[in-house]
Amino acid sequence: MKKSALLISFSILIIGLGVLFIALTSGNNIEKTESERPLVLSMTASVAIPESMEFAGEQITFDRYDKRERMDRELNSFTYFHSTTLLLFKRANRFFPIIEPILKQQGVPDDLKYLAVIESSLDPRAVSPARAAGIWQFLQSTGKQYGLETRTDVDERYHVEKSTVAACRYLKEAYRNHGSWSAAALSYNGGQARITNGLRDQGVDDSLDLWLVEETSRYYYRMLAIKQIFENPQQYGFVIRPDHLYKPMQFKEVKVSSSIPDLATFAKQHNITYAQLKDFNSWLRNTSLSNPSGKTYTLLIPTQEDLYYKKGESPKVHNPAWVVK
Repeated sequence: MKKSALLISFSILIIGLGVLFIALTSGNNIEKTESERPLVLSMTASVAIPESMEFAGEQITFDRYDKRERMDRELNSFTYFHSTTLLLFKRANRFFPIIEPILKQQGVPDDLKYLAVIESSLDPRAVSPARAAGIWQFLQSTGKQYGLETRTDVDERYHVEKSTVAACRYLKEAYRNHGSWSAAALSYNGGQARITNGLRDQGVDDSLDLWLVEETSRYYYRMLAIKQIFENPQQYGFVIRPDHLYKPMQFKEVKVSSSIPDLATFAKQHNITYAQLKDFNSWLRNTSLSNPSGKTYTLLIPTQEDLYYKKGESPKVHNPAWVVK
């Protein structure tokens, strides 16, 4: 009996020592595993840079170090700036159908629509710290120079169609002066004089060879990057369903040639709110519209049907390549 009790005690001791040994050694393994575990539990891969691409009919290759590294920066930036890039797709579904026909009518390459994407993120109400305004980000003086009305009640820099026409006028003038759309695009950000003087003073023929301030240097490559992603969204990880896009709006056009003393009352008469009136006519800059000259203005009144998203409804998709079904 004593012998059996002794054997049991010895067995318990051996088991206890074994458990202690396992605990001690496994603790070291846990510590080692923790130290080797990645700090971020997701994969972030640097995107591949295309060998070349075309923009506005002009070919650009990315074999030279500066062009490749600038494209690399912007393409990775837009690829991983997820929420902003997704929003650009959604807004483009509403505004590209407005912008593209105007570019075509004005004889400006379709790719220049990406300039508006870079300028304002396709927000017609955008205002920069320098007080540039609207979807094409015109300064007040430049807007007036290219035919946009700006006064207390009216600021056509916020008018999508009219500001697009003004942007086309600027870009065509810059193209005539510099001979390339890349130079025209750079001048939209940096100014035509800066590009002209830079080409002369630095002794180069290609505007992409200029030493410019960082914002302007990045500008062209940001357009290239967003075009690349817009044309290949799934390749860069953007999976968008048709019903996630912002639908193009249908409007009734109301022409007025007299003053509107109270825009809130005007909106109510057309079965929309003051906020909705301002949302789709953001060029109206006051609570009233004075019109001493009797000029004819066109106000957009959204249809009641288009004010709401209906369950199961998919908006018209401007570019089928953007979406997955």
